Amino acid sequence: MNATDHPTGPIWEVIGGLSRFAALAALTELGGPEHLRDAALTPAELAERCGADADALARVLRELAGTGVVASAPGGRYTLTPAGETLCADAPDSMRAAVLMNAGPELRYALDNLPRTVREGRSAFVAEHGTLYEHLSDRPERARLFDDYMTSRAVPHRQAVADRYDFSGVTTLVDVGGGKGHFLSTVLAAHPHLRGVLFDLDHVAAAARDHLKTAGLVDRTEVVGGDFFTGELPAGADAYLLGSVLHNWSDDDAVRILSSVRAAMAPSGRVLVLEYALPDDDRPHVGLDGDIRMLALFGDGAERTRAQYGALLERADLRLDRVIDLPGGVALLEARPLSVEG
Repeated sequence: MNATDHPTGPIWEVIGGLSRFAALAALTELGGPEHLRDAALTPAELAERCGADADALARVLRELAGTGVVASAPGGRYTLTPAGETLCADAPDSMRAAVLMNAGPELRYALDNLPRTVREGRSAFVAEHGTLYEHLSDRPERARLFDDYMTSRAVPHRQAVADRYDFSGVTTLVDVGGGKGHFLSTVLAAHPHLRGVLFDLDHVAAAARDHLKTAGLVDRTEVVGGDFFTGELPAGADAYLLGSVLHNWSDDDAVRILSSVRAAMAPSGRVLVLEYALPDDDRPHVGLDGDIRMLALFGDGAERTRAQYGALLERADLRLDRVIDLPGGVALLEARPLSVEG
């Protein structure tokens, strides 16, 4: 009988993932991908460049060859695969920040203490360290790494929205909680008729202005500082985008955000919610992994199913009209006012 057919097979597969990720993080932190991109190297040659032990590094490379990150080459050498090339810092779709952030002390603490979180119903990380954003506020290097991680994670999502959604009926798009403006600039670049408004906290707005200026979009954009809980959002726009915003918050807080948007939007306006859309059955989904991270790190935050998002929207007087599936397990949920005054 094949070992994978044994009832213990799925358990061993999950356990093995810990070792594979540890090897991936080690190679990335040592700078191995950058050296292997330049030339195929033996473990000893790579170890000399990385300042590592050759025998130990050989075992890491052997493990990663089985994952498709590196591949064996003649002469006992190893070379990078296309997947491995994404571990380089300057790769177009670099995964370096994602690997190092997920291997870092924040997530390690959060996941190691998941039993406590589940018992108490509150993130053990938040209980000990405050929110992740508070924790990172006096750790600039980790904060930059987290920012790079979030930016790289969103690249395929924002391009998919720009390519797949029909913005022909939209004149003004408000990006709610839009950060530095990467999402908004991608959409505006693909749709020259659009004007954009970025709405985020005051200390974020300054960085957004710089990014939109660099992107050559100053004439087509406005940056407004404010809080989507306590401040009024720019009113009367055709569409309001919430890109990976709601999953950071509890159901009640998500409804508060949506209600703020609902109060600002025109009767003919629409809300676009970009999030992982979890399956309603037992199918594996990348968003399920993300949901455990949200539970461990944030406690109140959660990934949700389409039905759950539909219920949140309805509580905010919004009707889920359609769902557009996008690559990577995310979906764009389009909603319109449930009731129209007058």
